[in-house]
Amino acid sequence: MSTSITTSFIGDYQKDLHHVFQREGSMLKDTVFLKDGIVGSTAYFQKLGTGVATTKSRHGEITPMNATHTQPSVAMADFYAGDWADSLDEAKTNIDVRMAYAKAGAMALGRKVDDQITTVLDSTSQSTVTYTVTSSAAIQASLITLVEALDANSVPNDGGRYGVLTPRAYAQAMTVESFASSDYVGANGLPFGEGIPGHRMFREWMNVKWCMLPNLPGQGTSTAKIFVYHKNAIGYAIQKAANNVASNENIAADITWHGDRAAYFINHCMSGGAVMIDDTGVIEGNLNDTTAIATS
Repeated sequence: MSTSITTSFIGDYQKDLHHVFQREGSMLKDTVFLKDGIVGSTAYFQKLGTGVATTKSRHGEITPMNATHTQPSVAMADFYAGDWADSLDEAKTNIDVRMAYAKAGAMALGRKVDDQITTVLDSTSQSTVTYTVTSSAAIQASLITLVEALDANSVPNDGGRYGVLTPRAYAQAMTVESFASSDYVGANGLPFGEGIPGHRMFREWMNVKWCMLPNLPGQGTSTAKIFVYHKNAIGYAIQKAANNVASNENIAADITWHGDRAAYFINHCMSGGAVMIDDTGVIEGNLNDTTAIATS
């Protein structure tokens, strides 16, 4: 059991357990090309290059496009999140320690997925856009420039575009009326209540789904990074879990009794990895994340 369990021993009648404020699982897993149930230590994503149209003479042969096939791959990385729950310590507290540790472990693995995805986003070689935050007009122009960079790379504007901003960058964006106000709606006439299934923190603007994500590279410093990207530009693979009490899902979870320790071990584990599929579909922005929020 965690060495700090003594702080939860019963001293009053408070039964609720407060998890330290944390991001509850992955925000980005469903915003990328996801392959789950992988069997093996390496996952492959199929990629087809562009073709070129040509002319031909009457009755002449057509020149084949010879589009290039490639297979971006990623090796699975193993991650674990577990903790001990001592039997006698459980008797001294009136919270469900085992379930609390199980929830904490699941959230930790979800955040690890986002860390892997943002690491790959940070590897893009595309030209960097400066996110200028001196005024609302400059912020709006910067956001538009990020989207323009996707357009310039012929990235499909098909509803699969996403943007991730640091908390300060997101706060800066909220000074832009067209970004923040529900008076501005999407092409389908619906207000900002939309988002990908299971998530309610995405704001659709300029046909990009934007979210605020803590722990982006450089957050809170003068060299912070933000990203816009297409769903198919990044791949994430999760290996199929074996011998899992959670019905063979991709994340294994179990609570095991260890008699020699007189304690339960509550564990979650997963094997996954992120890979860049198409570098042209990821645009990086940089900003001074310490700048005060614009007032005009």
